[in-house]
Amino acid sequence: MILDKKIPVTVVTGFLGAGKTSLIRHLLANARGKKLALVINEFGELGIDREILLGCGYAACTEEDIVELANGCICCTVADDFLPTMETLLSRPVAPDHIVIETSGLALPKPLVKAFAWPEVADRVTVDGVIAVVDAAAVVETRFDDPEYWKPGGRVPEHDLPLAEVFGDQLACADLVILNKTDLLDAAQRAAAQNTLQASLRRGSKLIAAVHGAADPAIVLGLEAGAESDLASRPSHHDALAAHDHDDFDSFVVAVAPLADRASFERALAAAGALPRVLRIKGFVAVAGKNMRLAVQGVGPRLSTYFDRPWRADERREGAVVVIGEKGMSRDEVARTIADSDAALVDGAGF
Repeated sequence: MILDKKIPVTVVTGFLGAGKTSLIRHLLANARGKKLALVINEFGELGIDREILLGCGYAACTEEDIVELANGCICCTVADDFLPTMETLLSRPVAPDHIVIETSGLALPKPLVKAFAWPEVADRVTVDGVIAVVDAAAVVETRFDDPEYWKPGGRVPEHDLPLAEVFGDQLACADLVILNKTDLLDAAQRAAAQNTLQASLRRGSKLIAAVHGAADPAIVLGLEAGAESDLASRPSHHDALAAHDHDDFDSFVVAVAPLADRASFERALAAAGALPRVLRIKGFVAVAGKNMRLAVQGVGPRLSTYFDRPWRADERREGAVVVIGEKGMSRDEVARTIADSDAALVDGAGF
């Protein structure tokens, strides 16, 4: 199908820590000459994903091609933030070949897809596809509450299930679901996760498996779904609501002094991630004796860290992590657990 020379847009959705940024890094590394523009949206005060992508140094996407929307989840700021951003990208002398939008892990994709039918952008772009990235281990662990609630036409729960609501809406809007992090499961668990998700997909949606977001770019960026013209087949638990808010979730930032003991700090972060209602921890920290910036990524108690790039001469080596969780998460307990590692140098002394 020829899309009338409209610029294709891929919307990458998925819950906190599913691996959306890993997928985008893979797309950038395998762009094969295609110029990509990225719009990155995060929940919380500290922007991490744009910094991760800037640390990659891929020619397919320069610093000016990575736009961060940091004023809240994109599903709630379409008119104020998203549409002006799209108009700016489209007005450039050299337009991108493809636009990739990474939504916040708490965003609902359908309001964003609806916006592509607005007159400001309708004749210039089309939604090539909505990609939902899913953490395979989280499905097996039933971190998203009630699988019956994800199914098309699923029942409305008798009690509030905010995780299931967001996750269910992301699945219901997807043209392609990527079951990511399958390396964390054994064969039986992988089969169980695939069966659970398969029963929850909308008609016509496809399911593939991946490790570290390494899905075939030809598939991810070539769905030709025209999703903005197919809204009726993408039900949302929030269709009847005038607005959507995120009062069920909370986030805050913990400053981290340069580390004297990386291993102790990582143990403390894993312990903090295991605390009640904590969903996601991510950020960057400095390590004594290292010229590289340490990236931190945590989902619940599962933690990964790696050095992503050298610290620049013009930036302070100040570490910080953002913690995202459900309403009622104890900020004091989380911050105390991180601080109790005794891994940080006092005031950066000796760094």
